[in-house]
Amino acid sequence: MQDQQKIQMVDLHGQYMRIKAEIDAAVAEVIDSSAFINGPAVGRFASALAQYTGAAHVIPCGNGTDALQIAFMALGLKPGDEVIVPAFTYVASAEVIALLGLRPVLVDVDRETFNTDIRFIERALTPRTRAVIPVHLFGQSCDMAPILDFAAAHGLYVVEDNAQSLGAVYTFPDGRRRHTGTLGHIGCTSFFPSKNLGCYGDGGALFTDDPELAERIRMTANHGQRVKYHHDVVGCNSRLDTLQAAVLEVKLRHLDEYCAARGEAAARYRALLLGTEGIELPAEASYSTHVYHQFTLKVAGGRRDALKEHLASRGIPSMIYYPLPLHHQQAYRQDGLSLPAAEDLAQSVLSLPMHTELTAGVQERIAEAVKDFFRK
Repeated sequence: MQDQQKIQMVDLHGQYMRIKAEIDAAVAEVIDSSAFINGPAVGRFASALAQYTGAAHVIPCGNGTDALQIAFMALGLKPGDEVIVPAFTYVASAEVIALLGLRPVLVDVDRETFNTDIRFIERALTPRTRAVIPVHLFGQSCDMAPILDFAAAHGLYVVEDNAQSLGAVYTFPDGRRRHTGTLGHIGCTSFFPSKNLGCYGDGGALFTDDPELAERIRMTANHGQRVKYHHDVVGCNSRLDTLQAAVLEVKLRHLDEYCAARGEAAARYRALLLGTEGIELPAEASYSTHVYHQFTLKVAGGRRDALKEHLASRGIPSMIYYPLPLHHQQAYRQDGLSLPAAEDLAQSVLSLPMHTELTAGVQERIAEAVKDFFRK
């Protein structure tokens, strides 16, 4: 018998109920101490996340967009410097580049993995190029070894946008394995509530193995000061709230369990939808684990929007990440720029519900609705 519960894209309440006692105790500890800004939980969480990822330095901040902005402020790039960024991603990746007076150079992505790769980065190189942002989209890593080699050869910074793939592990050609976000000069992530490791508000963090960069990041995020009231560089004010750090400290202990649950849900979707004409299932790259922040179909024949409407009529939510590539957005429009894969994906992708609380019964309802649509 199929599960008749209400279907949600993300079930944050269900996840909370599983760890309610731990969360409530952690929040109560912060309230009892009243150390709401830079309380002990912030440092404990940063240390635990460093241990989990293998990063030498983890610097928490206010949100994932702040993390990207702080990264580029700390690198000291100059107005007009170019940064290569994929066109098929959330706007924050390009937004902070433009905000700082840098130039986002938009490139195409691989149609199978949704991620940019070395082919497109190589073509975008100019004498003004200073950095590359590999975005690890939907839960798995870009192919980082060739990107890192190319960046080293041309003196480029690599800033990873790891907002959607925290917990994923990249395998180098020589067999070495490292967490996404710890591969480049700086990694950035978000703890937005729907992320694989999400808090109950806003939050973010930066990762680096370079102690000098870590110091500049800390200063930049703290009004440009190393010593209170002594401002050495132009900075900003971006910090992780102690209450959010306490939530994240608890949830980090469950992150591997959450990633496994998402992997099991993805495997069920694959089994249920295998062979369905009209859709392509997400690709799993050989060089990366997949933590399935999203389970994203490619819908053929221009029928994506109709499938979305059909699912909604059955009480099944779905999301389009993302309906316009960045070079078609008004703020970043580049007339004449053709990026075929990004443009095709924007017209064909549809993400199904994906979270840690998905049941087999709910997934059967979703899969049956998808298959019914293509039987018409």
